[in-house]
Amino acid sequence: MSLLREASVDATPIWFVTAKTWPHIQSGLPAPAAGFAAACGFEPKPGRSQILPDSAGAVAAVLYAIETAEAPVKDLFSPGKLATLLPPGVYRFANDPHDAALAALSWLLSAYRFGRYKADPGGEARLCAPDGVDAARIERIAKAVALGRDLINTPANDLGPAALEAAALSVAAQFAAKSAVTRGDHLLEAKLPLIHAVGRASAEAPRLVDFSWGDAAHPKVTLVGKGVCFDSGGLDIKPATGMLMMKKDMGGAASALALAEMIMAAGLPVRLRVVLPIVENAIAGNAFRPGDIYPSRKGLSVEIGNTDAEGRLILADALALADEEAPDLLIDFATLTGAARVALGPDLPPFFTADEALATEVARFGASSQDPVWRMPLWDAYDKMLDSKVADINNVGGGPYAGSITAALFLRRFVERAKSWVHFDVYNWAPAVKSGRPEGGEIQAARLLYDLIEARFGRPAGHAASDRPVHHIHAHLEAGDEEEIGVEDKSP
Repeated sequence: MSLLREASVDATPIWFVTAKTWPHIQSGLPAPAAGFAAACGFEPKPGRSQILPDSAGAVAAVLYAIETAEAPVKDLFSPGKLATLLPPGVYRFANDPHDAALAALSWLLSAYRFGRYKADPGGEARLCAPDGVDAARIERIAKAVALGRDLINTPANDLGPAALEAAALSVAAQFAAKSAVTRGDHLLEAKLPLIHAVGRASAEAPRLVDFSWGDAAHPKVTLVGKGVCFDSGGLDIKPATGMLMMKKDMGGAASALALAEMIMAAGLPVRLRVVLPIVENAIAGNAFRPGDIYPSRKGLSVEIGNTDAEGRLILADALALADEEAPDLLIDFATLTGAARVALGPDLPPFFTADEALATEVARFGASSQDPVWRMPLWDAYDKMLDSKVADINNVGGGPYAGSITAALFLRRFVERAKSWVHFDVYNWAPAVKSGRPEGGEIQAARLLYDLIEARFGRPAGHAASDRPVHHIHAHLEAGDEEEIGVEDKSP
């Protein structure tokens, strides 16, 4: 997934037009091209495109309509859909869309294909890097998103716990990160009993992957991602329709790995840690049961109200572990609740944090990066819904209401020392094709967090300020070794 660095003289120009600029652009086209556009009924309504032929029948130019500069809402990803609409060839932006960097990123994201099981028909529309954009940055982001999408799209028969572990270690090894894995009954020795309980019924042992990268003196950023490779629901078994997309229940781990790759590839000055609890929620004689009570790493006893609320259990131990070193920023991603989808739909994941400044930043970068999220409350009054008569806490709220909020409140019980914590209840699936978002596995919230972390903690020494992400509206158109028992060192 790359942008062509040098604009070819043969690259086909793409003209971005609005209702205001179309008459001027139309007057500058060759008469046959302008006549062809008129004959085809082209109108400068946002999202409309028109291929213009030359005298030999080849593609001479492309028209694509976008919103006017005065429009209150602009789809800055819209130009990306040209990557799949246009025939194979080399293209360039003849003038600027509203944001050339986001348009180019959307082009690469739209061009993504999951080709592991089906031959690629071949041929693609290639884009020359627009003037003034950081092409390398755009490519790093697109590559990391493709990694996460590939993981989510891979079915559980080829991406069980062992394969997800291998994928995580591969990312760590690329950047010489120090990694360790704790598996099976060694999870009990390592005081990670909830991860063990959820995953022990699977033919593949539950595990925790933990890797660190960067200078220990830099700000500590820790990512935790839910890695449930398949969720049957456990003994509270899901209906058949509920299992159809459960290969994506490791989407939280995929988001964490995608963001980690962006950070490490850019060399951001942070001390990064990634903690991934990885399991399959299967059914067998030793599966955990409704009504069981388990200890947690935090010391809280947890009653199992529902075995299909397993993600928060494995996250509880992982968050408690990550929290012990008091990171400056602790982020978790999880495909956690259907309640979040009922509230906000598939495209707008909720996030939860008590840090007002962080919440403002998340919302701002979500908007500027076209990676939308919406804040929901850690509503203290609902905390009592998690009360248990026989344990410190129940893993479900005990009723049909506020499911995403009570899940976040459950996780909050296991975070104490982190200076800032934010939880993302992601869906990580695109049910329909949209610009920059092909149907299938999707990575949500990682791009906005990369922008946020880059802005908050800076770029590595030697990078010019001009390399920073630019998300403004252009107006051109309008004018080491582990020795603990049970811990396997995987450092390169």
